[in-house]
Amino acid sequence: MEKGCGSRDFALLSRAMSHADVTYRFAWKRAVSEVDKAAWDALALPLQTPFMEWDWLRLLETSHSAAPAAGWTPRHLTVWSGDRLVAAAPLYIKPHSEGEFIFDYPWAEVAHRIGAAYFPKLVGMTPFTPVSGYRFLVAPDQDEGVLTEVMVREIDRYCRRNGLSGAGFLFADGKWRRRMRRLGYCEWLHAGFMWKNRGYQSFDDFLSVFKSNQRRNIRRERRDIMAEGIRMRVLAGEQAAGMPRLMHGYYTRTNQRFGPWGCQYLTPEFFERLHEAYGHRLMFVIAQDHRRHGPPVGMAMFVVKGPRLYGRYWGSIDSPHALHFETCYYTPIEWAIANGIRYYDPGIGGGHKIRRGFEASSTFSLHWFTDPRMRRLMACNIDAVNLEERAQIDATNAAVPFHLAPGENPGGGPARGRMED
Repeated sequence: MEKGCGSRDFALLSRAMSHADVTYRFAWKRAVSEVDKAAWDALALPLQTPFMEWDWLRLLETSHSAAPAAGWTPRHLTVWSGDRLVAAAPLYIKPHSEGEFIFDYPWAEVAHRIGAAYFPKLVGMTPFTPVSGYRFLVAPDQDEGVLTEVMVREIDRYCRRNGLSGAGFLFADGKWRRRMRRLGYCEWLHAGFMWKNRGYQSFDDFLSVFKSNQRRNIRRERRDIMAEGIRMRVLAGEQAAGMPRLMHGYYTRTNQRFGPWGCQYLTPEFFERLHEAYGHRLMFVIAQDHRRHGPPVGMAMFVVKGPRLYGRYWGSIDSPHALHFETCYYTPIEWAIANGIRYYDPGIGGGHKIRRGFEASSTFSLHWFTDPRMRRLMACNIDAVNLEERAQIDATNAAVPFHLAPGENPGGGPARGRMED
């Protein structure tokens, strides 16, 4: 198994820093709106993830969803060559771990027991968005290796200078995290879910890969929804102009059902301005009861970028059997097949996803602490933690109720027991 923590080459960092100091300067920004949209998006738009683009981050901040009062204080690192933005890192100072979805409470408890500070900390992620793809934004004509190294050194300095316990980058991009591991960050494995389009021509084609019992079960669930008088609609772009405002009520209702375990982080202002700010990437699935007038019985919100679909939020007024499955899984998958989507990330949690065509997949976070005791403790234990998580992912995928091609590993990952790259 590949080691989860790398060793930091400070000599390499020093060489890169002395080389880069001549050309690059750093500026820490208190809001993404302090950076020109075109300059930021020149770095963000080429990425697979849609959640590091200027419009999305700005809306989170200006709607007071990701704001100091909520425990998300923006401190974005920007790197400049003359007057040109050549690199950036969306970062937030946090006094807690809410809205991160990696559940790092065991490490916080370890820090408490040895008398080390765990909060406040510096976190790199898109707030409230457990979607893989976080990385430093670097202009394609720049030396990414040099910029990554000098940005790591600047982040280290900022943490020490401001009394932060360290830095963590959550849901990290696969190639980028390997570079960060070589710079001394510990790599922590987490489980996620993913649907993959294996060249399906239709929903029936997709169903054909299932074992017969589950294939019949999915068809029965879809028939039950039809028998309830519920019809599904997919709205995207300008067709969905009024949907974000409506979505807020469903989002709130869903989180209220979970009480203290709810994840209600977004403000009404976020949904009020979402279509204007980000409507070109939104898609909604609407469940309407055609036997009666009134609001939808359920709806779900998605984000689309290129060949990737991301499930974000869902809610319902009534909950007939299988409404959640139809609204969040079956109709989106059918739409994804028709529109050439290759991957559908449905969000975290929910073992029931495995029975609807998803596979357990690997996500990773990266961690570094200013306290050497915490660095040693994580380095000594993270491999065992990752092996246990890998075993759980493998066990989940061993129970998928559909057939895979000969030699194909469930989840698209490596053989069991080896860290995925």
